[in-house]
Amino acid sequence: MSTNWEIGVFASIDAGLGVKLEVVRELGIKTIQLHAPAKASRTPENAAAFTKKLKEYGIEITTVFLGFEGESYASIKITAETVGFVPKTTRAARLAEAFEISDFAKLLGVSAIGSHIGFVPHDKDSADYKDVIKTIQDLTAHLQKNGQTLHLETGQEDVDSLLTFIANVGADNLFINFDPANLILYGIGDPIGALKKVGKFVRGVHCKDATATAGTPGVDWGSEVPFGTGQVNAELFLRTLKEVGYAGALTIEREIPEEPARQKEEIGQAVKLINELKAKI
Repeated sequence: MSTNWEIGVFASIDAGLGVKLEVVRELGIKTIQLHAPAKASRTPENAAAFTKKLKEYGIEITTVFLGFEGESYASIKITAETVGFVPKTTRAARLAEAFEISDFAKLLGVSAIGSHIGFVPHDKDSADYKDVIKTIQDLTAHLQKNGQTLHLETGQEDVDSLLTFIANVGADNLFINFDPANLILYGIGDPIGALKKVGKFVRGVHCKDATATAGTPGVDWGSEVPFGTGQVNAELFLRTLKEVGYAGALTIEREIPEEPARQKEEIGQAVKLINELKAKI
């Protein structure tokens, strides 16, 4: 089966978790997923300037990722309390901001929006669960007007729950950004088996790796490690992507902005490994 599997990396317009465009260019990477730009950066002028720089560097944005003030991954408990569209107190404001980010992504010519939804309420008959469903329905409807799809990132929910959620939303522009390491970090299952279950919905992936916690899975974090050095099994991951028919970008995620030299080195090592595996597979 032919596949393009262009290698990508996370980047940012403003200072953030992603690598700088100059580093992307130095590493010879041709696609990026973009962290949500801050509100002050979301102007037509900035969109035009950024698009011009991307064209000059020969780099394409595959996905713009949502991100919101107040989100924290300090612990799994705090993640549940602060991330995505699940926290009640910020839900409406974050939906409004997601509309704005979608509109900015349209200016950039990007047709995919990525997002962590958060820890979805388990009681599917609860008013809270139904409101989260309605929130994502409203978001996918706005994206539909902009010719965009929404890619929910794997992580907080096991894939069976995620598939149920997607079915309950019922939008035909709702898909998955598959991050195998997150299933290990959150202690919610085998990434390879999960990928086989959700393969038809996968429209983006992260090449990220992790080791499981020595503590209590689902309570204590596992550890993120360079791609190919953890428990994901990089070769089997790519082989399974081929098996499920995924032909999109392979986006490396290594978010250690406080150590830029190490970040660049480990992303470079991931590029080398992925190219070796692509040649082998």
